[in-house]
Amino acid sequence: MVYFKRLISISILLLFVNVQSQNWTPETSIQLKQISDLNFSNKGNKIAFVVREALIEGEQSEYLSQIWVANSDGSDLVQFTYDEKSSNRPRFSPDGKYLAFISQRSEKPQIWIMNIAGGGSWQFTHEKEGVGAFHWSPNGQSIAFLMKDPLTEEEEKEKKEKRDVIVVDQNFKYAHVYTKNFDSKSDTSKAERITTGNYDITGFDWKPDGKKIVFSHRPEPTFNSGFGLGDISIVNLSNKKVKTLVDWEGVDTSPSFSPDGKLIAFVSNGGKREEIGLSDVYVIKSNGGKPKKLAETPNRGRPGVINWSSDSQHLYVGDLDRTQSQIYKIGVQGKTINALLDYEGTVSSPAISNDELKITFVKQTVSEPSEVFSGLLKGVKTKQITNFNSDLDFPAITKTEIIKWKSKDGLEVEGLLTYPANYNKRKKYPLALIIHGGPAGVFTQAFTGNPGIYTIQYFTNNGYAVLRPNPRGSTGYGKDFRYANFKDWGFGDYEDIMSGVDKAIDMGVADPKRLAVMGWSYGGYMTSFVVTRTDRFKAASMGAGLPNLISMTTTTDIPDYLVAHMGGEFWDDYETYEKHSAMYRIKNVVTPTQILHGENDLRVPFTQGQEFYVALKRRGVQTEMAVYPRTPHGPREPKLLMDVSPRILNWLDKYIDRSTDR
Repeated sequence: MVYFKRLISISILLLFVNVQSQNWTPETSIQLKQISDLNFSNKGNKIAFVVREALIEGEQSEYLSQIWVANSDGSDLVQFTYDEKSSNRPRFSPDGKYLAFISQRSEKPQIWIMNIAGGGSWQFTHEKEGVGAFHWSPNGQSIAFLMKDPLTEEEEKEKKEKRDVIVVDQNFKYAHVYTKNFDSKSDTSKAERITTGNYDITGFDWKPDGKKIVFSHRPEPTFNSGFGLGDISIVNLSNKKVKTLVDWEGVDTSPSFSPDGKLIAFVSNGGKREEIGLSDVYVIKSNGGKPKKLAETPNRGRPGVINWSSDSQHLYVGDLDRTQSQIYKIGVQGKTINALLDYEGTVSSPAISNDELKITFVKQTVSEPSEVFSGLLKGVKTKQITNFNSDLDFPAITKTEIIKWKSKDGLEVEGLLTYPANYNKRKKYPLALIIHGGPAGVFTQAFTGNPGIYTIQYFTNNGYAVLRPNPRGSTGYGKDFRYANFKDWGFGDYEDIMSGVDKAIDMGVADPKRLAVMGWSYGGYMTSFVVTRTDRFKAASMGAGLPNLISMTTTTDIPDYLVAHMGGEFWDDYETYEKHSAMYRIKNVVTPTQILHGENDLRVPFTQGQEFYVALKRRGVQTEMAVYPRTPHGPREPKLLMDVSPRILNWLDKYIDRSTDR
């Protein structure tokens, strides 16, 4: 059975080998597969991961995720799931004989089980509300999982009778921990609820002896609460008594037991609210006490615990490092920290075997697509073990380089400049300035052919140079840089960005008379602000932008994040909010500006884009607005995602001549 599946997998890959086209298009990029969620078996001899592909034939416009398994050296690579519904989150049983995963095969997401030796899978949970994250118990005899509170009988009745009125911020449905016994021969047990109360559990881990579970939780299941609130507690499974371990100010999350069960690692703001973004790794004794902060990563963004060392003396932690990603080994005693990676590009989904002998991750560079790499942790000696994307015969990749410049106030800023196809240094080219979201986003050394809202290779293949700056406020450059645009949106960051444009012009790459600007979310905000401050750009495209910070604060689902950046509530400081809102400078706009927005956006509500569009139209500025149906904060359907870059290019073509004969 396994051999047959392998043959099918190889055949599927070969079907896509000869897909070369003359130029990069969104259709070209959408063929790339996304690889994520790498996990070792306990012995470190096998790896499981998720591969996602876009389905765009006929009426389809969706993504399908399947699970693959390989030996840690890359041999015996096999696709394990084949259903028409997605499967995710593969986790090996402690003895390595079974693989549990979440599947959408039934009406709600449920845990399914498959024998590693082959054979069909079977459904393990049958919960009405579906399940979320799960973990095997250390002895493999049960599985713990998160599940939202179910509707009451009365609520079910109201829903059926169409009387299910939603009262905002009331009657929350919280996620709690449940356990269910695992028996490979029968499935008769019911899940047992372990935690109760008015709090929402966001993550958890088993104690190695299987007697307790540590969990992170927040007071309400809203996106906004995740920016400022979150504590760590532990529950005794024998009596279900809960003890709070960490309850200071700010967010505490991602708890992880040491192998000896004596310590719990977690990621924390450190006892104060840091909505702008500041986290470090802490440890606390499993029976309570004072948390201890470990060595800081250079970025101090949101470090992620990858694994403990087998002797419980070190933690392996991932974080961003400028335009790259890094893995650090941090000592539990003292303040030691060592960087392990020396790669160009970025790595994601890193996993380290429990014996610390092996490491695996997904790696990509600006010119090489994502693939799985695996090998020895010592010296991080790895080799590529998959060819999901590398074997695809794509058009040539245009060159990308990291450039640096000084902003108006002397701050050093860097960004990525991607050259147009067939670049001739004796010619100047139109420049597409793309501004990232966040503001604590960052442009990294990721593959420039990746699908996305802004398909980089599509623009460069159509004659544009592309500049992607990382202005103040970006993550990856440390706390001070990330906080440098506090109460300064649209000013210091504007100077950073425009200095980058001047750098591209001074290099002889960009034509100062053919400039375009675009961005999504905070990038959309900056686009709206740029066109109120300068007429240098011949065309602009604002994606999910927020031009009015006052109305944004009272309609977004993350008001705390915005208020933190502005330094207080708008009713106490109208001047600051108005100063940093493009709507109050709308009379300055002369640049033709396109508006793009998702119909169901709660992060940056649809009305934000509408405000700017209506104002521009009433003022007589050239504009158009495109609304993406069924779309939250950015396109989720591949066909809608593929629409964005061509729609922007069509807009730019009305105002910018991209011919090279100039």
